Amino acid sequence: MSPDDALVVGRITAVHGIKGWVKVYSFTDPMENIFDYQPWYLRQGDAWVPMKLSGKRRQGKGLVIGLDGVEDRDQAQRELVGREIAVSRDQVPEAGEGEFFWRDLIGLRVKLEDGRDLGRVDKLLETGANDVLVVRGDADSIDQRERLLPWVPDQVIVNVDLDAGEMRVDWDPDF
Repeated sequence: MSPDDALVVGRITAVHGIKGWVKVYSFTDPMENIFDYQPWYLRQGDAWVPMKLSGKRRQGKGLVIGLDGVEDRDQAQRELVGREIAVSRDQVPEAGEGEFFWRDLIGLRVKLEDGRDLGRVDKLLETGANDVLVVRGDADSIDQRERLLPWVPDQVIVNVDLDAGEMRVDWDPDF
C-alpha cells in the first residue's frame, strides 16, 4: 500500500497479557468500527506492512487484538507498541455531505472571509465539546502564530473546499 493510499485509523498503545495481545486506540467512531476494516497495515518506517488479526475483542473501555505471528508479550512490546494502524483509503466509505476526514483537513490553507491567510491546518485535537483545528502560521500567512479554532460548521467554519486546498473561517485573527 502506498503512503498516499493509507488512512490511519488507530494506534497500538501497550501490551495486554502474556500471549502477545496488544491494546489498540481506535480513531473510528464508534471505536469498534476499526474491526470492520481488513486488512490492517502497520507502519514500519516509511512503509505499510499488512498484518492479519488472529483475535479481537472489546476489553473494558478499550480494545485488544492478537496478530498472526506475534506469540508473546516481549515480542509484542518490541515489534508493535507505538505503531500506527492504517487501512486502504478505498475500504472506507466516502464522507457524507458536510463531513470530512481529519486527514483531508490537514494541510488546508485557512483564510478569513476577507481573504487574509491564517496559515495551514497542522493537526486536529479531539476535545469533549468539539474537535479543534491547530492552525500554524507560515511565510504566507498574516503572522507566525499558532491558533486553535473550534470545528463548528456554519459558525466558525464557513466553507471547506478540498479541491482548492483551503477553508474559510469566521474568526478574530487577534484571538
